Order: sequence, then structure tokens, then C-alpha cells
Amino acid sequence: MDSTSSISNNPDTDLNTSRKKKRKIDIDNGAQSSELCSQIDPTRWTNPTNQQIYSSKLVQALGNNSCNGGNEVRDMANRVLATTSKGKTRWSRAILTNQLSMRLNLINRKHKRAKAAKMRSKVARNNNKKKNNKEEVPLLEQKVRVLGRLVPGCKKVPFPSLLEETTDYIGALEMQVRAMTFLTQLLGGAAEAG
Repeated sequence: MDSTSSISNNPDTDLNTSRKKKRKIDIDNGAQSSELCSQIDPTRWTNPTNQQIYSSKLVQALGNNSCNGGNEVRDMANRVLATTSKGKTRWSRAILTNQLSMRLNLINRKHKRAKAAKMRSKVARNNNKKKNNKEEVPLLEQKVRVLGRLVPGCKKVPFPSLLEETTDYIGALEMQVRAMTFLTQLLGGAAEAG
């Protein structure tokens, strides 16, 4: 009886089981995200009702918040686009979580500036060493990396998933351009009439 209580209270066994559970959860999440990507309908962004929903949400968001510059309008449009996607894609989740990390970066920016001055000389030395040891990367792999950087949240995604996310993101951006063009024409016509 004493040996069973010592086994259940052993932190090493608890740690191992939690690692196994975490590994299993990570594997399950990977399978779910690949299944989710295959369920994404690339034509959903051409649907007029989706464009109407996006346009109305965008007008409402721009009306509620005072945007002072083009960057703020773009960020607002991207956030509304991500919420219209309802978090079904990796890029939409990345846009929504990026807003939180941007706020935290504003808080931590002061601390980073002090550290950056110290690190510049070390980084310069390390970069010179890396340039000498750098191997040639195939052209296709370079282009896949660039594409992964262009689509939010897709830096380290397998190639087939990257292609699915990219096609969905392009469709969403096309819809965003149509909605923004319509709103610009609408507001431009109102300004000329008024």
C-alpha cells in the first residue's frame, strides 16, 4: 500500500504522463488543422452574401473607431476580414492573435531598445560567421519561404497546407479589395454630392 502511494506521488511519473498527453494533444491538433484546411471552400469569398457581411462589418468597425491613418484602416480591415473568416484558417487566427502581441510589443519596446544597443556588435560578428558557413538553398525552397512569410501564420507550414492557406487568403484579399473599392466609390460620391 505504501508503494502505490509513492508511485502516484512521484513527480517524475506525473511529468512523463503530462508530456505524453501534451504530445498526443499536439498530434491531434495537427490532424485537426489539416482536416480543417481540406474543408475550406475557396469559393466562399466570391459569394455576394459574404461580401455584404464583410462590408457591413467593416463600415460598422470603421464607424465605431476613429482611424487616423492608412495603416490603422488597413489593420482594421484585416481584423474584420479575419473575424469574417471565423478563425477557420491559420491566417485568420494569426491576424487576430497578432493584435494582442502588437499591444504587448508596445509595452516591451522600451526594454528591448536598451538591450538592442548591446547586442548589435554581437549580431554583426555572428552574421559574418554565418555568411561564411551558409549553404546554398534550392530556388523552390527559397520561394516557398517567401510565400510562407507573405501569408500570416504560415512560416513553418508544410507545402500543401501553405498552398491551401494561400489560395484562401488570396480569395479573401480579393473580396477585401472589392469591398474597399465599393466603399471608396460610395464615400467619394457622397463627398461630391455634399
